[in-house]
Amino acid sequence: LIPLKPFSLHECEQFAIANNLGMSRRNVLDTYMILGGVPYYWKFLQREYSWAQNIDALFFQESSPLQNEFNALYASLFRNPRPYIDIIKALGTKKVGMTRTEIIDATKLEAGGQITLILEELEQCDFIRSFHALGKKKKEICYQLIDNFTLFYFQYIANYTAKTSAYWSQKINQPQFNTWSGFAYERVCMQHIEQIKHAIGISGIASSVYSWQYIPKNTDEKGAQIDMLIDRDDRMINLCEIKYGQGEYEISEAYDKVLREKLSIFQNVTKTNKGVSLLMITSYGLKRNQWANNIHIQLTMDDLFAF
Repeated sequence: LIPLKPFSLHECEQFAIANNLGMSRRNVLDTYMILGGVPYYWKFLQREYSWAQNIDALFFQESSPLQNEFNALYASLFRNPRPYIDIIKALGTKKVGMTRTEIIDATKLEAGGQITLILEELEQCDFIRSFHALGKKKKEICYQLIDNFTLFYFQYIANYTAKTSAYWSQKINQPQFNTWSGFAYERVCMQHIEQIKHAIGISGIASSVYSWQYIPKNTDEKGAQIDMLIDRDDRMINLCEIKYGQGEYEISEAYDKVLREKLSIFQNVTKTNKGVSLLMITSYGLKRNQWANNIHIQLTMDDLFAF
């Protein structure tokens, strides 16, 4: 097998332009959040359909080309797909990722060389990523599900029973969509870390990227979760908050307090001696107010399309 890397947002945008799909940059992003950068999936998009109509046609209408893609995909890649799917399902329940031990506990799979091989193959196929998280022992590698199509499948297709040809068109204005889209946008940012590093001028600096979560044992103590950390070798850490929305994101006084608490908890728990700055990635930027000025670096979805 020849490993083929998925298209970037920039390449998918070029694909949409070349095929005269009439997609806005927002349409390209939203499609990427579902299909990832797999050209085979993008080839089914039809220029006469709106974005929502295309998703309905791909997944939710009779004889949709990708309705049964999940099982077919894993069966085509792996001789015995069940343990692979079990691991994927387990990782789908914890967005910050899981250690090998946590995966074994969640799936009840036997510890040994077989599970190591499965994790390696899932990573080679770009379903998951591995990383060393700050605060974890060196041997404790974390694994995180990053495949956009798989995440969309678990959220909308696995238990789909509605049998309506306009299912997706009806879902995009409901709360479940907001939850899924925020999660999906975080994953797209993870997949475009080189573009993010380029935008903030650190392309040549080595770094580790991961999500971070602190769950206190003492119920009186506050926990914290950070969407994405860029832990840099130049003795800086970017704490990244990622917000998907329909327009400029407005930071309220209450949310400003939450951000400052996250920063404080992270510094106290990790005992890091690196400098820490807040980086916010939104769809369309921040609405100007007194609290927006507390964000050190601001990026938008346009920065993800750089190359």
